[in-house]
Amino acid sequence: MIESIEYKGTHYPKFQTEGNASQFAIPFAKHFCKGVGYDIGCNRLEWAFPGAIPVDLNFNNGMDAYNLPEEKVDYIYSSHCLEHLDDWVYALDYWGTKLKVGGVIFLYLPAYSQKYWRPWNNRKHKHVLQPEVLHDYFEDREYLKFFSTGVDLNNSFSIVVEK
Repeated sequence: MIESIEYKGTHYPKFQTEGNASQFAIPFAKHFCKGVGYDIGCNRLEWAFPGAIPVDLNFNNGMDAYNLPEEKVDYIYSSHCLEHLDDWVYALDYWGTKLKVGGVIFLYLPAYSQKYWRPWNNRKHKHVLQPEVLHDYFEDREYLKFFSTGVDLNNSFSIVVEK
């Protein structure tokens, strides 16, 4: 039996309510995120991208999405975080300053297809982000390469760019 939840007349896999969305993106991200990097917004240490420096308000270590160490890193990985930030454009602009040349940003984000994750239904989410919008943002910021996936069974999508 497939465990599911219903929200506003639509059924979704129950695992979407259990957190750790990152588990679905990590296998792909391992192909892009190599060297030294951050996992921004991982929520729990055990959910962090393997080998990444975990960054989350829960850790009270002085780091957050808008406050990272001065050193530049090879990658920034972030799963289901950007939609929670007050200013996603500022965050991505800032993260770009923390990347080495050739560095990678890997984002895993909620898709519009999941009704509960829309900001007017889930007030923890402040934005609805779409691959097309992010493509235009990264193109405008002159990132070299841009790849995106379609929506997966977690009603999420991935974006990977190279600086």
